[in-house]
Amino acid sequence: MPEESPNDRHVAHRHPDPLVCPDNEHGPTVFRWTTVACPECDLLQRIPELPPGGKARCPRCGNTLATRPIDPLDRPLALTIAAAIVFIVAHTTPLMDLSAVGRHASTTIAGGALQMWQTGEPITALVVAFCAGIAPGSYILFMLTVLLAVRRPPAPHWVGEMLRWGHAMEPWSMNEVMILGILVALIKIAELASVVPGPAMYAVGALVVLFAAIAITIDPHEAWRRIEWADGRVPPELGPRDPSHGGPGDDGHRADGGPGRASCPARRVAC
Repeated sequence: MPEESPNDRHVAHRHPDPLVCPDNEHGPTVFRWTTVACPECDLLQRIPELPPGGKARCPRCGNTLATRPIDPLDRPLALTIAAAIVFIVAHTTPLMDLSAVGRHASTTIAGGALQMWQTGEPITALVVAFCAGIAPGSYILFMLTVLLAVRRPPAPHWVGEMLRWGHAMEPWSMNEVMILGILVALIKIAELASVVPGPAMYAVGALVVLFAAIAITIDPHEAWRRIEWADGRVPPELGPRDPSHGGPGDDGHRADGGPGRASCPARRVAC
């Protein structure tokens, strides 16, 4: 293992170019490593490319350093499609039905934001519209585009920008906050009116679960491996690399400038 210096702590380097070992009866073996510092014990070490469902643990303290989901693209795509369907249901069906003194009323999420605007609460109306409608809808749209595009690699470079925008929209999708607000309001008016939850109420609750499931199952690194580089090159993971291009790692050195070696499967990897 390389010696640790203060500047190396908590720094991760991904090697963009593979290191190839030709001594293999089944063909060349490709090694791709990520150099990380353990957040618990600060041990600097290299992590190999993990198989689906694999985990990498620190040999000193046993802390989990990296994981790779079993199905990093197809499962998130199925969950995102389900979230899109549930999102449409949540915004086209009544959120709740109120009944008091013989009068009945119902509203949708968009109708509630519009009512706030009309009653002189424009800032609240804009916040509700953005956090309950625009942000979740944008997140679903961006993730659907990314997950569909990377199924036929190499995906265009603009797909990476959409992946960034999707992650930027995720924290603003506050469906769980809206659910808590609705529950507080229901408790306060329970003695004054009869309240019946509508289909949209259950749909919003399902969105909270689906968004959490998407965030857990998706692997952004797997998506980036299938996206075209900014300079127009095809990612090395998708095919043989033209040696005439040159680049970090072509001379058997680490991408961060330090020495490194690749060994065959019969021997241990030397760091």
